[in-house]
Amino acid sequence: MTALTEILSYDFMRHALLAALLVGLAAPVVGIFLVQRRLALIGDGMGHIALAGVALGVLTGQAPVWTALLAAVAGAVAIELVRARGRTSGDVALAVLFYGGIAGGVVLISLSPSGTPANLNAYLFGAITTTSATDLVTFAVLAGAVLVTAVVLAPRLFAVSNDPEYARAVGLPVVPLNLTLAVLTAVTVVVSMRIVGLLLISALMILPNAIAQLVCHSFRSSLLLAVATGVVVSVAGVSTSFYASTPSGGTIVLFAVGLFLVVALLAAARDALARRRHHHAETHADHEHGPGCGHEAVPHDDHIDYVHAGHRHAQHADHYDEHGPA
Repeated sequence: MTALTEILSYDFMRHALLAALLVGLAAPVVGIFLVQRRLALIGDGMGHIALAGVALGVLTGQAPVWTALLAAVAGAVAIELVRARGRTSGDVALAVLFYGGIAGGVVLISLSPSGTPANLNAYLFGAITTTSATDLVTFAVLAGAVLVTAVVLAPRLFAVSNDPEYARAVGLPVVPLNLTLAVLTAVTVVVSMRIVGLLLISALMILPNAIAQLVCHSFRSSLLLAVATGVVVSVAGVSTSFYASTPSGGTIVLFAVGLFLVVALLAAARDALARRRHHHAETHADHEHGPGCGHEAVPHDDHIDYVHAGHRHAQHADHYDEHGPA
């Protein structure tokens, strides 16, 4: 039995992989606008608010998914309205979101007659065995709504996220669009809580986009690469967590962090090579090869190459062609 066949033979793994696919698609789509707005950590704040919603669901006997969604959306709207009024800085507003959410969750959980629920870690850090068929349907509906809304409003959300003053000047409804993005973020957090976990979802929103920005030079290509990265690390993380018996959320995020480090190193090497080539070209701009130039002359077919900086160069009209190492 192959590894794929073994994984797909379990109902809970099929549910988990489908949920991971949904999360991998939705999280980077919302995250790219958060990166543009320099709100990389807002997902963490939404996660803390959603935790209070989960605790409320446990305390009242309601479905935690829906209470978490209501709490996260209410928190997102409140914070965005506070930011829009300009009386509180973005950092302070996020701090209120962080601490108020986690404190509310702790207090509500302590009031539960049965104490801390055994499955709380599933919401905090993700767990592959807790995604039911009902959860999957709910997550699919919510993720679909996030993707459709984000795609339809993408040009407007990009304009507002990139330059709100310009967006306001051309007549775009900046505050309603910011509220829409905040709600999309809250919904994405709730969709992701069973797979990545409330405390780690922000990483899946941000890291795929950070990877894409190291490679791509346009919004469209960055978005496509970020989504592809999100899907790959989500599915790979869930599959690995099955065999390694590790929390799915932490495994997914470690895959994303590892991929980011590899791409960052390759991008740094690429930039260093580009700078070296640029410096090499500038050196030639102030130098003219020829008899008596001080560089070794090497016959090459019907012309003469000159050895310079470890390479052979030949003059053609007003420039030099590089013909390989000396």
